Amino acid sequence: MRSGIHNKMCWSRALLTAGVLLLVQLLCLEAVPISMDKTKVKEPEKSPEEPPASVDTGLHYDRYLREVIDFLEKDQHFREKLHNTDMEDIKQGKLAKELDFVSHHVRTKLDELKRQEVNRLRTLIKAKQDLEGGNDIAVDHQALLKQFEYLNHMNPHTFEVDDLDRLIRSATKDLENYDKEQHDEFKRYEMMKEHDRREHLKTLDEEERKKEEEHYEEMRKKHADHPKVNHPGSQNQLKEVWEEADGLDPEDFDPKTFFSLHDTNGDGYFDEQELEALFTKELEKIYDPTNEEDDMVEMEEERLRMREHVMNEVDSDKDRLVSLDEFLVATKKKEFLEPDSWETLEQNQAYTDEEMREFEEHLAQQEQDLNLRAFDLQKQRDELEKQQEQLNAQKIELQQAVEHMERLKSQKVEPPPEVLVEGNAIPEAHQLNQEMHREQGLESQAHQPALQDTLQEHHQHLNQVPVQHEVPQTHQEMPPGPPDAAQGQL
Repeated sequence: MRSGIHNKMCWSRALLTAGVLLLVQLLCLEAVPISMDKTKVKEPEKSPEEPPASVDTGLHYDRYLREVIDFLEKDQHFREKLHNTDMEDIKQGKLAKELDFVSHHVRTKLDELKRQEVNRLRTLIKAKQDLEGGNDIAVDHQALLKQFEYLNHMNPHTFEVDDLDRLIRSATKDLENYDKEQHDEFKRYEMMKEHDRREHLKTLDEEERKKEEEHYEEMRKKHADHPKVNHPGSQNQLKEVWEEADGLDPEDFDPKTFFSLHDTNGDGYFDEQELEALFTKELEKIYDPTNEEDDMVEMEEERLRMREHVMNEVDSDKDRLVSLDEFLVATKKKEFLEPDSWETLEQNQAYTDEEMREFEEHLAQQEQDLNLRAFDLQKQRDELEKQQEQLNAQKIELQQAVEHMERLKSQKVEPPPEVLVEGNAIPEAHQLNQEMHREQGLESQAHQPALQDTLQEHHQHLNQVPVQHEVPQTHQEMPPGPPDAAQGQL
């Protein structure tokens, strides 16, 4: 059984790839009793009930969302309030206020779940930073956690009313936008496929190009050649399921019985997963994974289109669930009994010519930007290689200088005598020369008084002799010599 959370809150529906509702256990609701003619309807074999497997919503916080729902549904007070609250009140946050009245055990578990989720987000932030090479940069977790609007990051320890309100609003918004994002992604896929085909044709010569075009047209015609596809949700389409899937007589088709048979979780509603299961037979008419001409990505887009169409026609309260009453009302409409033909994807191109032109212009601009970036990177590489060459040349010069010094050292070349050696040591010849000058100085000092007396006597004698001729000019300009030399001349 599934919870009333599934019945009231569209934010808990699962939309991964096929866009399915989130399934949670229902503890208080039972399937709507339906009168059946047991002589015409085969009673399904009873098997032990097992809780349905949890389905991923496709949201990055899917596990946190499902765990919060699982624990909230265990509180009797919250479950009762949920049953009496309509979808608009839930979206406006009125249900979140009932969190103050849940049991202490549930609140404690919700606190633990929030702490685990905050730690998970911090780990993801750190991992992303490491991948981007920012290991040495301090991480401001509070600033980065702001991007996760589904919880109050300012209080990472306890789960409060604001956390439940944020979770409801974020999940509702994200899941409502999921279908649009899927359509946009499919459109880009189709345009890229066509772009690649055109680019491939440019590489072929005229003859090969003609063969490729003929093969392309042949595959298109082959894909379009399939049995008629019934209008999704119409009487004809449901009767075909009744006959082929359920093994019942189409003349005995009964809407209530059909609803009961295909409400697989028995909660009294068709969710999106249960609706999409009804279209399997129609999709198998168009797509076969073994055929070259059939694209399975297109099949999922067709499934999404069918489900959206039925929801728009049948889901009157727009809660993304089809109740039994809504289903029965729809079976009485003209669109159910006399539907228009259903146009498949090959009859409705996913993009316009203008969109294709803009897409190719965008690709061309991207290619140009990449080429410029590649050119800049090549210039940087060339500059780095040039610098590396210069460094290698300097390295070779240094190696040669080191080798030269090693050779000199190995030859033990002695320095010349006049060159000072290490320390304050003086060559021996120089030392002897200094000693000789010192001895000569001592001898001259010893004879200096006698020399002075002799010079005085000689001077007096010269004064007494009459001068007969001038002293040669050259003799006058001669520099004064040592006292011994002057005495020798006299």
